[in-house]
Amino acid sequence: MDQYRTFLIMEKGLSKKTIAAYSADLMKFGLFLEKKKATAVSDIDTGLILTYLIHQRDHGLTARSRARHLVSLRGFFKFLTNEKIIEKNPAKQIDNKPEGLRDAAMLELLYGAGLRVSELILLEMTGINLEAGFVRVFGKGSKERVVPVGRMALTAVQDYLDRSRPLLLKNRSSVYLFVTRRGSAMTRQSFWNLIGRYGRLAKLKKKVTPHSLRHSFATHLLEGGADLRAIQMMLGHADISTTQIYTHVAHRQLVEAHKKYHPRG
Repeated sequence: MDQYRTFLIMEKGLSKKTIAAYSADLMKFGLFLEKKKATAVSDIDTGLILTYLIHQRDHGLTARSRARHLVSLRGFFKFLTNEKIIEKNPAKQIDNKPEGLRDAAMLELLYGAGLRVSELILLEMTGINLEAGFVRVFGKGSKERVVPVGRMALTAVQDYLDRSRPLLLKNRSSVYLFVTRRGSAMTRQSFWNLIGRYGRLAKLKKKVTPHSLRHSFATHLLEGGADLRAIQMMLGHADISTTQIYTHVAHRQLVEAHKKYHPRG
């Protein structure tokens, strides 16, 4: 750390105030690593840094502050790479462009509201109420439903609206909430590619699909004690038997846990 501070002073010519801010960011990251028991530099990968940034957001850090944290981490790991201490910069691949904030908001909303891909990409600006905390979507058969949205997803969408959407639109207009640099809605295939890319970046063992997050939304609600009828309404299932699939999944997990951990399982 002292070597890096010397580098910032001698090579970069940064002010004491800037160096102090960078150092504070790195100290916070260090405390996070201690909690995660990541004691070696080799333990730090892109997925761990993403987890840290999400942790910061969940603890109230603003989008601007998180962006500075990412700059601090990128600079530090670039220094370690140049000094041959590590081979790759794990922070280099993390997207801080307008698309990054958009993608984060889309993923949070997909999990936070259990939307279908088509409902997410075609969601209009008038379809979300940030103050009331709900989205209005049109599902299969153009059936309208209203779904509550949690705080984390609402915060991510607000970040996107404040800092990303205007840059993507470039003074153009669009009825869609989530837009590309062309000002249009994202295609289904583009979103599938996007979620797959983030799954690989995070080095997840299982393949992640849009339905994985919708599935997790329902399963976690059920495990938390939510009423099956309420979950049916939020998912937009016409028949409750479709929703009951998740009860079978939860039951199977209980059976597996019993077999694994009970002495007579």
